[in-house]
Amino acid sequence: MIGAALLGALALGSVPAAMFLLQDHLIFFPQPLVGPGPAPRPGLEEVEIAGADGTRLRGWLALPRQRPAPLVLYFGGNAEEVSWLLEMTPRLGDWGFLLVNFRGYGRSEGQPGERALFADALRLHDWASARPDVDAARIAVMGRSLGSGVAVHLAAERPLAGVVLVTPFDSLTAVAQHHYPWLPVRWMLRHPFDSLSRAPRLQAPLLCLAAGSDRIIPSSHSARLYAAWGGPKRWIEFPAADHDSVATEPGYWPAIAEFLAGLR
Repeated sequence: MIGAALLGALALGSVPAAMFLLQDHLIFFPQPLVGPGPAPRPGLEEVEIAGADGTRLRGWLALPRQRPAPLVLYFGGNAEEVSWLLEMTPRLGDWGFLLVNFRGYGRSEGQPGERALFADALRLHDWASARPDVDAARIAVMGRSLGSGVAVHLAAERPLAGVVLVTPFDSLTAVAQHHYPWLPVRWMLRHPFDSLSRAPRLQAPLLCLAAGSDRIIPSSHSARLYAAWGGPKRWIEFPAADHDSVATEPGYWPAIAEFLAGLR
């Protein structure tokens, strides 16, 4: 008969194994596009961009009247379908928005993963910079939560006018270790999203927006990334905001608009 201690050891060992096998489902929460999508309007273009492996990525390009326009590439959170941000485009001033859903999100094809999302970010940047109606010298990136890791990778691989990071992390490994201190996360995680190692060599201006009451990505993880950033930077923390409410803070969009207006 198997002793209680051995049963306990087997049960304990099964938890890391299950976490390893199910980690994609714990990191990525693909969301569909509900309904027909945004209504057509002047300056709004529905886009389909092929990834390097042929996967079709779908979203929207919203540009102001003045062309060529400066542009913000947006990468969202792990449970975010990005079309809702189109209504926020006027808050960007004379900047446009490129909003393309991650693989498996919205109407984009494929399965998300760190390597695939990194490759897609480069593809989206290169597609946008080649358009005559986009000012290739004034492309910025904005990443929220999981998307901050994608944004930092893009900043490390392409010249950018500026970077906006919302509730970012130093690495997904560090955040996971915070939540699961009893697991060997460093050896288990296939998607480390290690922004901290890239930050010291990045020279693009940074605006970091942190949520002081964030229980998902504690602001200490944002602060470590911010401290390591190699270029000019500004930190704004909203003390009462949590991970999901930070975008509703009164100073949130004005801070982004002010930052973008200063990028030349």
